Amino acid sequence: MDFTVETATAAVVESFQGTKDARLRELMESLTRHLHAFVKDIEPTLDEWEAAIGFLTATGQKCDDTRQEFVLLSDVLGVSMLVETMNGDEQGTESTVLGPFHMTESPRRELGDSIDLLGTGRPCVVSGRVLSPDGTPLAGAELDVWQCTEDGFYDVQQPDVQPPGNGRGLFHTDVEGRYWFRTVVPSHYPIPTDGPVGGLLRATGRHPYRPAHVHFIASAPGHRPVTTHAFVAGSPYVDSDAVFAVKRGLITDFTESQDQQEAERFGVTTPFRHATFDIVLATAPDHAP
Repeated sequence: MDFTVETATAAVVESFQGTKDARLRELMESLTRHLHAFVKDIEPTLDEWEAAIGFLTATGQKCDDTRQEFVLLSDVLGVSMLVETMNGDEQGTESTVLGPFHMTESPRRELGDSIDLLGTGRPCVVSGRVLSPDGTPLAGAELDVWQCTEDGFYDVQQPDVQPPGNGRGLFHTDVEGRYWFRTVVPSHYPIPTDGPVGGLLRATGRHPYRPAHVHFIASAPGHRPVTTHAFVAGSPYVDSDAVFAVKRGLITDFTESQDQQEAERFGVTTPFRHATFDIVLATAPDHAP
């Protein structure tokens, strides 16, 4: 059979019939149908198709051990959040994107430790509990935390300025499911714009900014892990996140406190900012009551 515009899709779909993995075959057949439909819809010129291949090539070339440009591309196209939302569980805290900066292991820390290794900003305490959907505290739950500085940079972006692990910590909740750590209030910041994704945003007239937030990955035995954010209430761009990750239920007050007794309990000085962020982990299917 000749390969024509009319026969192209069927020919490629047919080529996957011998795929032993049923899910892989389903994925490739669906990808082929949708990709061919897209190409037929926009009718790219050869120059445009070469430019598209060049863009994807440059995206891969921009990736390294501390930079994931393909994750960034998925983020700005809303695909990361779409996948997260489709795989979320109504029992638990809403999930958000992983983001391109979870590229290094968070150092283990004790409850109450500071993840701010620079010590230059106004102190802030983040605390909360990790719970089951029925409100049962989850003792020993793991919390992987990472954030940018007051100036909007992650440690991997400023290796000559920030010590490795700044703004990162791996914590475990106490017997009552509680956690707390010291830090600074993060800033809003632009996603990296020095690569192909930045060029795409400029070409389409979109801004690159994310509202201020703290990242969390929470997990516990018998429960589904969740990747989420605590967004700083009132932050610029909270209504226009470049990666579409803001959910209203995750917007968190970072309230100024003058409470001297509370400051002593957390090991900070007044005034300080305090955010309370509880995380609910949905029960894993094999452990559902």
